[in-house]
Amino acid sequence: MKRGLVIGKFMPLHTGHIALIHFAASQCDELIVSMMYKPDDPIPGPLRFEWIKQEFRNHPTILPALSPDDVDHESATLEQRIPRWIAFLNKRFPSIDLVFSSEEYGVRFGENLGVPHISFDQEGNKFPVSSIMIRERPLKYWDFIAASARPYFVKRICFYGPESTGKSTLAKRMAAIYSTEFVPEVSREMITSNDFTLDDIISIGHAQTQRVSEKTKVANKLLFCDTDLITTQIYCRHYLKEVPPILFELEKKITYDRYFLFDTDVPWVADGLRDLGGRRVEMFEIFKNELDKRKISYQLLRGDFSTRENKLVHEMNKYFD
Repeated sequence: MKRGLVIGKFMPLHTGHIALIHFAASQCDELIVSMMYKPDDPIPGPLRFEWIKQEFRNHPTILPALSPDDVDHESATLEQRIPRWIAFLNKRFPSIDLVFSSEEYGVRFGENLGVPHISFDQEGNKFPVSSIMIRERPLKYWDFIAASARPYFVKRICFYGPESTGKSTLAKRMAAIYSTEFVPEVSREMITSNDFTLDDIISIGHAQTQRVSEKTKVANKLLFCDTDLITTQIYCRHYLKEVPPILFELEKKITYDRYFLFDTDVPWVADGLRDLGGRRVEMFEIFKNELDKRKISYQLLRGDFSTRENKLVHEMNKYFD
């Protein structure tokens, strides 16, 4: 029985890693995939490990292993580092027969372990990408990111502001332009009037949070959100004069990469639920102040529908440059 080893940080897991692991698994009876992590990694180790387990869940001969990286010092020379790694590998994974990698250091690992090293796409011709490139420009290199890791890199865009400013229309429109998902104001699926209770608003808060989480898992690079939990708090305070603490807890569960604050320089349109047409400027200031209190940066969106759409497209395209 031959046991192989692939070792790396997989930060994040990408198609080059996946191809290497499948190649290695085809060359041995059992393959250990050791994912190294440090507490201060840019992407948390346990999360990356879940991506690996999910990606290879249907391959029983591929055995993911989570390994704390407390043996290496990147400031040291390769000659100093190799013995530390070999001591760690001998202790952590005895009886290794083959080492696989796409890196030059893999040869040295094999030599010092006394086992053959098999290289895979060391020149990077088949998979011209690196984890650093992905972390810096994830949407540009989206197709290289492992499917299990993609939700982590989805950019959530919040359309925010008082009623009847075009948020719903533009959320749908932008989702269509970028072939992705949008999250509506879920409260409109749950209530038919502004005569609601604290229990109703708590249910709305949970439902909105869950919908964003669900859509993030299937979004294509960008996710456009018609509202957020700050908005839920604002309307709860306005209509019920208090805000249940759970709404602040739910607010922390979802973060947004961009906020666009929609101005009131468009006509107000009644729709059965809207009843603050005469207080739009006042509500705009309330919305703005809530962002300012939290030190959340935002971009003010003004002008007619076409102008707003063009501005949004311009801003979103920056993610792909």
